Amino acid sequence: MGTALVYHEDMTAARLLWDDPECEIECPERLTTALERLQQRGLEQRCLQLAAREASEAELGLVHSPEYVALVRGTQALGTGELQTLSGQYDAVYFHPSTFHCARLAVGAALQLVDAVLAGAVRNGLALVRPPGHHSQRAAANGFCVFNNVAIAARHAQRQHGLHRILIVDWDVHHGQGIQYIFEDDPRASTDAPWPQVGMGNADYVAAFLHVLLPVAFEFNPELVLVSAGFDSAIGDPEGQMQATPECFAHLMQLLQVLAGGRVCAVLEGGYHLESLSQSVCMMVQALLGDPAPPLSGPMVPHGSALESIQSVRVAQAPHWMSLQQQGVAPVLSPSPYSPEGRPSSLLLTGRPEFKAAATQDVAALSSLLDQPRLNPTPPVRTAVALAAPDAALALPSDVLCEEGSAPQEETRAWARPHEALAQDRALTALGKVLYLLDRILDGQVSSGIAVTPACAAAATLDVAIRCGLSHGAQRLLCLAVGQLDRPPDLTDDGRNLWLNIGGKEAAALSMFHVSVPLPGTTGGFLSCVLALVLPLAYSFQPDLVLVALGPAHGLRDPQAALLAALLRGPAGGRVLALVDEESTPQLVVVLARVLHGEAAPSLGPFSMASPEDVQALMQLRGQLEPRWKMLQVASEAGGPGSG
Repeated sequence: MGTALVYHEDMTAARLLWDDPECEIECPERLTTALERLQQRGLEQRCLQLAAREASEAELGLVHSPEYVALVRGTQALGTGELQTLSGQYDAVYFHPSTFHCARLAVGAALQLVDAVLAGAVRNGLALVRPPGHHSQRAAANGFCVFNNVAIAARHAQRQHGLHRILIVDWDVHHGQGIQYIFEDDPRASTDAPWPQVGMGNADYVAAFLHVLLPVAFEFNPELVLVSAGFDSAIGDPEGQMQATPECFAHLMQLLQVLAGGRVCAVLEGGYHLESLSQSVCMMVQALLGDPAPPLSGPMVPHGSALESIQSVRVAQAPHWMSLQQQGVAPVLSPSPYSPEGRPSSLLLTGRPEFKAAATQDVAALSSLLDQPRLNPTPPVRTAVALAAPDAALALPSDVLCEEGSAPQEETRAWARPHEALAQDRALTALGKVLYLLDRILDGQVSSGIAVTPACAAAATLDVAIRCGLSHGAQRLLCLAVGQLDRPPDLTDDGRNLWLNIGGKEAAALSMFHVSVPLPGTTGGFLSCVLALVLPLAYSFQPDLVLVALGPAHGLRDPQAALLAALLRGPAGGRVLALVDEESTPQLVVVLARVLHGEAAPSLGPFSMASPEDVQALMQLRGQLEPRWKMLQVASEAGGPGSG
C-alpha cells in the first residue's frame, strides 16, 4: 500500500475579483506552488494520483443545511457586484462563479481519500484542496472556508464505512470552530490547545503532541485519523506568525502514523506564505511516504506560555481520560464512565492562538530555514538488515536491503579486543556486520538498520557500537537499552551520549545522562513511559544517532518494540540502528524492519491504567530530569529559560 495524492486543477479557478487585502492571500497559487514543489522533488510521482470528483449535494448535506447549499449553488449565476455583496455578509470570505464547483471538488477529494484508505487501496494520503474547510459551519461560510471538507469526510466515514472512532487533528493556527461546532454534541469530542501568543515553534508543537494529543489518542484508539493540515502555523506565514519550520510537520505526521494502523488522511487547510506552505506540504508528504523526517532545527525548549496552555488542557481533560489521570496532572479519579461502545465517535484535537501581535520576520533567516531540508538528503537505502545467516523465510518488505557486508577483519578484531565475549568467531562475525552497517548509517548511505547479535555478546557488541558511533562521526548518541544490559562502566557523561535503560530494577537518574526505569507492566504504563519520558528525553537531547538494543530477557512484546523503534525515528532524523538478541523471535526482526521502513506499528491492544508504582516512579524521574531536559516539562517555570 502507498500514499494517495488527490487533486484537480479546477480547484484553482476561484479567485478574488475585487480589492480586499484580507482575502487576497487565499489565491490559486497556494495549490499550484505546492504541486510544483511536489513535482520538483519527485514526490508526486511516488504517490498514487487521484483526480478529485465533485461531492454530491447529498454528501454536502451530511453537515450543511439544504438552504446553505442552495445559497452557494446560486453564486454560479451572480455578477461581481452581487458576489461582493454576498461575501460581505460573512467573515473573511469571497465568492466567485466557480466557488461552488471548487468547493464540491474539495469535499469530493477528501471523500475519495477516505474511501481509498478505508478500502485498503492506499495506506494514507493528502487531499490538496482549496477552498479550505475547517471554519465553515452548518449554514455559514467563514475564514475562506465554504464547505467543511474534514467534517463531511468524518461523517462519511461513519455512515458509509461504519467507523466508530475517528480522530480529527487540526494543527492550523486558527481555531477550527466549524469542526468543533459540528461535533460538539459528542461529550468529549473537543480538546482545544490554545496558543496564547505568536512565535510558537517546533518544541511547542512537539510538546503538545507528546503531552496532550498522543496520550489521549492512544486511549481513544481511533480507526481513522483525519488531519486538518493548515500551514499558517508555519514560519513566515503572515496570518499565523508562528515559528514551526517545514520539517516540524514531517515529525507531527510521523507521530500520528503510529495511530489507527497508519490510516491517516490529511486535507489541506490554510497556509499563505507560498514558499513556507510548499516546503511544509512536501515535508508532510515525505512523512506519509515513509521517508525519515529531517532533524528539527533550533533548541528544543518550549515557551513558558505554551507549557501553561498544555498544563491547562491536561488538567481540564484529566477527568475524562485515564491516560492523563495517571500522569499526576489532577487528582486520580475513578476510570472514565464511558464504555468503549459509548465513547465519542469523533475526537477533535486543535491548536490555536487567542490573539495576534505585531511581528516581523527576518527575510534572510527565513530563507535559510526554508533551505535547510535540502541539506538533509534522504539516504539511498531506507532500511537494511544484517542477519547472522540469510533467511528466505523472513517476510521483509521487498526493498529492505539484506546487508551482506562486513567491516575489515583487522578493524573488527581491534574493536573486539577488550571484550572476552567477542572472542568467539560467531560473535566476531556478527560484530563485523554491526560495524559495517553502523558506518553505512553514519556516512549517509543507509537511513536505519537492524543487526542480530549473539545473546552472550549483546552487552559487548553494544559497548563497541557506542564507542564506534562516537568515534566515527556521531556528535550525540542516544542509547536505549532494553533488558539485561548494563551501561559500560567507563562511558563518560561528556554530553555526547545519553543512556536510557528500560527494564532496570528501579527508577533512577544516576546522572542527567544515565537514566533507568523498570519496564511497566500495563499498556498505559508503557505508553506513559514512552510519551512522557523516552520521547521528551530524545527530542531534548537531539541525537544524530539512536541505538536501540533489545538484550537478553528484554520483555517487550513485538508491538511494543515496534512502537519504540517507530517513534525514535523522529529525533535522530531516521538514523536508528536496532541491535536484536538472536534469541528473540524472527518475527521481531520483520516487525522492526517494517516500522523503520515507514510502515505502521501494530496495535498495542486495549488501553489499561498504569500501576500506582509505575506512575510514582515516572513522576520522580521526571522531577529529577526536568531541569536539564526541557521537553519533559508540562508546566511553566516562572522566569525560566522556556518562559515567554
